[in-house]
Amino acid sequence: MVLRPVELTLLAGYERFREPGSNLSNAATESNVTISPSLLYAGPFVLFVALLPVQRILPWPPLWVNLAYVAIMLCALTVVWRRIPDLQRGKLGLRNWQGTLAIGVFVFIVWVVPDRLFPAYHHSIIFENSLTGGISAGLSEAARSQPAVLWLRAFRAVVIVPIVEELFWRAWMMRWLIVPDFLSIPLGTLSARAFWLVAVMFALEHGALWDAGLIAGVLYNWWMVRTKSLGDLFLVHAISNACISIYVVAAGRWEYWS
Repeated sequence: MVLRPVELTLLAGYERFREPGSNLSNAATESNVTISPSLLYAGPFVLFVALLPVQRILPWPPLWVNLAYVAIMLCALTVVWRRIPDLQRGKLGLRNWQGTLAIGVFVFIVWVVPDRLFPAYHHSIIFENSLTGGISAGLSEAARSQPAVLWLRAFRAVVIVPIVEELFWRAWMMRWLIVPDFLSIPLGTLSARAFWLVAVMFALEHGALWDAGLIAGVLYNWWMVRTKSLGDLFLVHAISNACISIYVVAAGRWEYWS
């Protein structure tokens, strides 16, 4: 995931999305702490995005940078997990694992095949420009030779990214755009406006790979509407990212880990 203007906009406008005064869980009530539902769903993604530029300037070895990144995100997810209603026991069951598997693999194909067929495809001005940025390798040559770094980076892509992005885009944003009291409507509630706004913003989040991001965003949105299952969305996103991660390491296409 690449830090682009859309992330900067999200970070700058985040306070506008907060909903003070909401009480989400018994745990929060018992401790007399009021926690915004939007903060719980969107907070991990905002933190993930905020850490992206930080990791690039830290004068630490790649292993320590990636280890710290993963540790911080796991701590953040641990804090919010038990307070998010859609993550409670019995609510993450899969509704259609076959379809989830098929869509996950299809997104991977969409992600990598155009560049295999047309090597200069993503280097045109349509994809690389001042808005979307460019395509560059996400790991230094030194980092690529360290198995521990590769495992941490893969863990981030396959486990952390699907959770923080699906909580943000499809569990929160798709509902929040319909009604600010987003917990009052079920997952997968369909609104054409919310559906397409989320798909476009998800595409922009992926920078110069926005075309693949748009297709993935549309498919993931549709799958949420179809399954109404956050478990299926976590898994479909994880399958796509797992396939991409294997391809990155096997083919040396480090730009997909930008």
